[in-house]
Amino acid sequence: MPRATTSTAAAAETPLMKQYNAIKAKYPGTLLLFRMGDFYETFGEDAVTASRILGITLTRRANGAAADIELAGFPHHQIDSYLPRLVKAGQRVAVCDQLEDPKQAKGIVKRGVTEIVTPGTAMADPLLDRAQANYLAALTYEPKDRGIGAAFLELSTGDFFCLEGNSARIEKLLYALKPSELVLARRDVRAFKDEYHDDFYLHRVEDWAFDAAFAHERILKHFGVHSLKGLGLDEVPLGAAAAGVLLHYLEQNEHHRLGHLTRLYPFADANVMGLDRFTVRNLELVQPMHPDGRALVDVIDHTLTPMGARLLRRRLLFPLTDPAEINRRLDAVGTLITQPALLDSLSERLRRLGDIERISARLATRRIGPRELGALRTSLELAAALWGILHDATAPSFTEAVRQARAADLTQLQHLLTTELADELPATLAHPGYIRIGVLPELDELRRLKSD
Repeated sequence: MPRATTSTAAAAETPLMKQYNAIKAKYPGTLLLFRMGDFYETFGEDAVTASRILGITLTRRANGAAADIELAGFPHHQIDSYLPRLVKAGQRVAVCDQLEDPKQAKGIVKRGVTEIVTPGTAMADPLLDRAQANYLAALTYEPKDRGIGAAFLELSTGDFFCLEGNSARIEKLLYALKPSELVLARRDVRAFKDEYHDDFYLHRVEDWAFDAAFAHERILKHFGVHSLKGLGLDEVPLGAAAAGVLLHYLEQNEHHRLGHLTRLYPFADANVMGLDRFTVRNLELVQPMHPDGRALVDVIDHTLTPMGARLLRRRLLFPLTDPAEINRRLDAVGTLITQPALLDSLSERLRRLGDIERISARLATRRIGPRELGALRTSLELAAALWGILHDATAPSFTEAVRQARAADLTQLQHLLTTELADELPATLAHPGYIRIGVLPELDELRRLKSD
């Protein structure tokens, strides 16, 4: 019996599957979680992949007069459990939600992709290691091997920098920072894999996105400047081009709120020692060579905050070479050793501090929950106390930290969170109880109507 033609098969599809296929076609190479009522469903090859990674049942369903299709799904409220497992398995995941109330819909419910999560763009806590930065990186190559431009972005904290140099310099950074995802032009993938094999998770982007003029325009538009010189990037145009590619990549992946990316800076490694991958590996700085071994960072990491843990790891991978900077750091350590009361006061508050870097990023991108807002409120109160304690410390690095903190002036935000956020906070924004009574009269009236 002859096979049905593509047009015949398409015509035989159910309306729901037509909608699914139209959305799926916009995101090639991406596993699509398709919201259907109380479930997220996957179809076809996506279903086979999801079933294998998540250990969920793989079934088949009829697709109208067309052939049956594989199906695997899970309850929508379990997405916070299943999504991290898919991403950690190296999957790019598009979350397709219902954009209207099914009860009010006429015909097929309107659906659309609301979020795309990849290994390098993750922002939710279940997807991240509290002690490690999660970098997204891009490389762009100068014609005729005149250099390489690189950009690194930690989306969950807003750290964003770029550089350019020869392959040896870029290689040291790649293996030190170990980006979770690396964006390359299609034309450069083969050469990159010949040199690095499968050491990095790659995503291919069309070559035109790496055009310097296009990429630079993305930078200027985002930061609202007229030239790269305004950002101090005029001497690293190739690195800036790689940074522009990352901004384009984020937009393509439905990341439109990037207000926390306020600074793009040229990476300065003149005063640090660049460690090659063999040194990092053989010294077991951050990864043991044997399954039952311990890395150096695991032995010395007694930090009390996630920010401190990430900073310690970075300083371990980029040790200082400038004697003045080394002594400046040792002075701070000496101050804490000789003043145990100061150390105890700082430690008592630091251990109660939330991950301000990542909470702030989620606030800027509107991916925050009420309890994280509560953690930010508490952290700002603790931070204010920390600056007061450090005010009289004599180490120059402490004095500089206090000066920078006071220049930021977060008193208005702290006041807002204290006066308008409730004491007891629900888990999600869907519950109105996170707004304190007396802040919004209309909300208070709705609460009264509901309860009385």
